[in-house]
Amino acid sequence: MRLPDLTREAFAPGAALSRAAEHFRPREGQTEMALAVARTIEQGGALVVEAGTGVGKTFSYLVPALLSGERVLLSTATKTLQDQLYGRDLPRLAQALGLPVKTALLKGRASYLCLHRMELARRDLTLPDRTSVRALAKVEEWSQVTRTGDLAELPGLDERSPIIPLVTSTRDNCLGAQCPRFRACHVNTARREALGADIVVVNHHLFFADLAVRESGMAELLPTVRVGIFDEAHQLNETGVQFLGAQLTTGQVLDLARDLLAAGLQLARGLVDWQQLAAILERAARDLRLVVGRGMATRLRWTAAGPEAVSPDAWPQSLEALQAACGQAQDGLATVSEIAPDFVRLHERAEALAQRAARFVQPCEPGSVRWIDVGQQLRLVESPLDIAQAVHTRLLKQDGEGEASHRAWIFTSATLGDDERLSWFTEPCGLGAAEILRVGSPFDYARQAALYVPQGLPRPGEPAHSAAVAAIAAEGASRLGGRTMVLTTTLRALRAIGEALQQRFGESGEVEVLVQGQWPKRRLIERFREGAQGGGPGCVLVASASFWEGVDIPGDALQLVVIDKLPFPPPGDPLVEARAQRLQAQGRSPFNDYYVPEAAVALKQGAGRLIRQETDRGVLVVCDSRLASMGYGRRLLQALPPMRRLTSAEGFEEALDELAGLTRASTTDPGLLG
Repeated sequence: MRLPDLTREAFAPGAALSRAAEHFRPREGQTEMALAVARTIEQGGALVVEAGTGVGKTFSYLVPALLSGERVLLSTATKTLQDQLYGRDLPRLAQALGLPVKTALLKGRASYLCLHRMELARRDLTLPDRTSVRALAKVEEWSQVTRTGDLAELPGLDERSPIIPLVTSTRDNCLGAQCPRFRACHVNTARREALGADIVVVNHHLFFADLAVRESGMAELLPTVRVGIFDEAHQLNETGVQFLGAQLTTGQVLDLARDLLAAGLQLARGLVDWQQLAAILERAARDLRLVVGRGMATRLRWTAAGPEAVSPDAWPQSLEALQAACGQAQDGLATVSEIAPDFVRLHERAEALAQRAARFVQPCEPGSVRWIDVGQQLRLVESPLDIAQAVHTRLLKQDGEGEASHRAWIFTSATLGDDERLSWFTEPCGLGAAEILRVGSPFDYARQAALYVPQGLPRPGEPAHSAAVAAIAAEGASRLGGRTMVLTTTLRALRAIGEALQQRFGESGEVEVLVQGQWPKRRLIERFREGAQGGGPGCVLVASASFWEGVDIPGDALQLVVIDKLPFPPPGDPLVEARAQRLQAQGRSPFNDYYVPEAAVALKQGAGRLIRQETDRGVLVVCDSRLASMGYGRRLLQALPPMRRLTSAEGFEEALDELAGLTRASTTDPGLLG
């Protein structure tokens, strides 16, 4: 039986698939997507699917992938979805379909405990503080019982813990086959399991890291795979450009200095003046950082004359001093290279950093753009403008000799563009010739959600705008008992709105104000849910950046989403500027062909936080009158789900009161929200 027929049979009412999820009822859109995936797997080629929230796209691609019997690579943008696919969805479906499938989970090396570096850290007398010493002891205890070495399994380890870089490896400091713990290496174990599995779950960062440096273990894996599926594909381009260029950071130099000093004092004390070499490296890194000034936190353009606002004489001198410092480190390490493999790897790291410094003295590669991220450390970046060439040459024609392979490539997300060809996604990803499928959400947005665009607010950018946004959010949070999320487009607005809400609710304690940055993301979301469930006061969460997507708070825990302004890309960003200039050189409109589509996709992502299931109800507020008054506003409105419109402050307040009433009633009669 052909794969599309097997897939249709699996999604039929009462079929085995219904055992995979309680009360599973395949929807028309879900079956349509599954059949398209099945045809692509059978015939080969590329398929791009935009599947609205609630379609059930995970089952739509997993079922035909499992039924195909092919070797499959699944890639996601987040470790959360990666763990969900591997730990829940794949085993559940394989069991329901009666398929003996072997699966494997492969993450980047920073996710796994490095036994050798843990042993070095144990002997390191420069651990930051007692908290780090206790954290290291906890890691050592767990290392005796873990099979995978995946740090996500270690309860209570904060993802921001300073101990993590000390007990994990990087491409730079891994000793490879020369490592004394090579046979027991958790990274190598994960790679071996991946090579022997039918379905391997990876993430976009790992995938592109391998395309860039052929180091992650997928260099051996990818040629054996016939089906590649990319979920959360809207992040592919921005993830890919991070890895397909070049980077040099002062943090890398400081890490080299720290590792050189630790290894030298432990393994070759007295043979080289390790403290002097480390000090030279640290000084070179510090001087490079100081060339761009103190106290700055920004992204600097890089012109033909060098980085803006930086002395054209001091800049190359600082890079040359960094090269010289790396050279001195190489000379010292060369004298002890036979003592331990650690010194050989340190020598290679120093050489690589010197080469990167030399690259940034030379002109930028054609078709790329350079900039500097300035913070506590300095990050020099050279990046391609998109991943189109890499996708075309390394994926779609992976078999070489210019012949397209018979492989199947499926790309899917809830948000991939605002036109029929999904150009926002397909153009920068080199997928202009791919088959396109758009599957709408099954949710009844006109009944479940409302959109309110307040009039008369200060214009975005005016000082009073953030205060006005905070006032609207405060009104909603008061009426709903929390259950409110504010999404901002800038960190400045994040701080201003957060402070205004804290002043509003600080004394009364009526609502707890959560602001991104005060806790890790996972903890913020947990506290937000607790507030809706009666665990203390309700919450209003003010957030930016990563909270615009990937945040799933179903039910009545979230009933109001407030967006401060239209999320156009920042015009002063060097990568944004370079992309706009390329379009202009092609005779196209940067505003219509880049800025508006970017804003449409981001707005759609933010709005997607509101309605997560068929029983959800809520209101979306966009505090930017341009959505209603400007010509391009119609295009942005069309990108949003078809919510009913609220046209007055009174209508907004009535909608909030209705939501509050439904929530109170649902505590005694849950059917009211069904």
